[in-house]
Amino acid sequence: MKLGAEFVEGVRIAGGAIRGNKMRSVLATLGIVIGIVTVTLMGTAITGLNNAFLRSISSLGTDVLHVSRFSWFINSHKEWLKSQSRPEITLAQIKALEEQLTLARAVAPYTEWNTPVRYKNRSSRRVSAIGTTEKFQLTSGVNLAQGRFLLDTEVSGGRPVCVIGSGVASNLFLTESPLGKTIRLGEYPFEVVGVVAPQGNFLGKFSLDNQVFIPVQQMLACFTRLPFTTIQVKAISVEKLKDCEEEVRGALRKIRRVQPGEGDDFSINQQENFVSTFNRVAGTIAAVGLFITGLSLFVGGIGIMNIMFVSVAERTREIGIRKAIGARRRTILLQFLIESAAICLIGGLVGLAIAYPLTFLMNHFLPAQMSLTAAGAAMSVALITGVVSGFLPAWRAARMNPVDALRNE
Repeated sequence: MKLGAEFVEGVRIAGGAIRGNKMRSVLATLGIVIGIVTVTLMGTAITGLNNAFLRSISSLGTDVLHVSRFSWFINSHKEWLKSQSRPEITLAQIKALEEQLTLARAVAPYTEWNTPVRYKNRSSRRVSAIGTTEKFQLTSGVNLAQGRFLLDTEVSGGRPVCVIGSGVASNLFLTESPLGKTIRLGEYPFEVVGVVAPQGNFLGKFSLDNQVFIPVQQMLACFTRLPFTTIQVKAISVEKLKDCEEEVRGALRKIRRVQPGEGDDFSINQQENFVSTFNRVAGTIAAVGLFITGLSLFVGGIGIMNIMFVSVAERTREIGIRKAIGARRRTILLQFLIESAAICLIGGLVGLAIAYPLTFLMNHFLPAQMSLTAAGAAMSVALITGVVSGFLPAWRAARMNPVDALRNE
């Protein structure tokens, strides 16, 4: 008998065996169902978190360097104390850096101050006032929904104008157009000249829509003693990012008079730092999580193996008859492997049917999405579990001596 015909016959016999022992088949699939549900939910949660992180981190820009006194990732208290002792970055240093760079498309200062914002009798308290220049639109890649961004004349002259985030606009103006209106940051009036398009949240926590951008000179005049926490440097291309980083390092060491042999008194951060650190942490979490949830599949697989051993024992005489009339070892082996795999695939389908609505429920608490890839991976895991769990019982059945099997009552 050809392999294809043997496979078809194995499917038919496996189907009859499953239908003939419905309760046992249901109990056998229960462990697989639980395992597929847990593994699928873990996989969708990890995928959702990865995608949400990449969407958030994209706001930093792949070709933008973020220069500040502090590194984004400080590994020890000693390193933190060292960063605290570094001198502040001044506006004069930023201007000098901009003049010396040849591989930068734009350079913009960025400093932040939390302040309440008011318009008439409406107010919004969780707002970040950001002092910057007209170059920030290039370095950050913000898009405008209405109006325009800051002009270089407004920045150099320190005019009291601002560009507000979409969240601030909706909170203060509702359906009214904010352009040309005057809002108050703290006690200082600013004319609204633009509204930034919705940007969402950064890392799911910090709203990028509750921001107000004002000229850096106005920031210094209204909110004194503010250090320039970050310099954003946009390279002329992604390919030149490393060269631009070295140029920034050399120029800033010279501007800040760092002696040869001494370490930098500033840090140059970029998107890649976040991504590499996140990948390490996420990889560890994923490995531990999938290992723990995979234990339920292991337990389910043991249950399938036990059921298949029972099935082989009950059908010993049947195996003997089939061998006596010419069935080969591989035919018997294939028959029981198909039965084991079929039970696990049924459990996998039931598990996916349960996991799919649970994904929507999970999405209310953390990013989660079930893709066709995740569903396919879950079914593949179920199939592999069935084949592995059923192999020993199937091998035992295939190795039976037909004479001994026929003597079995």
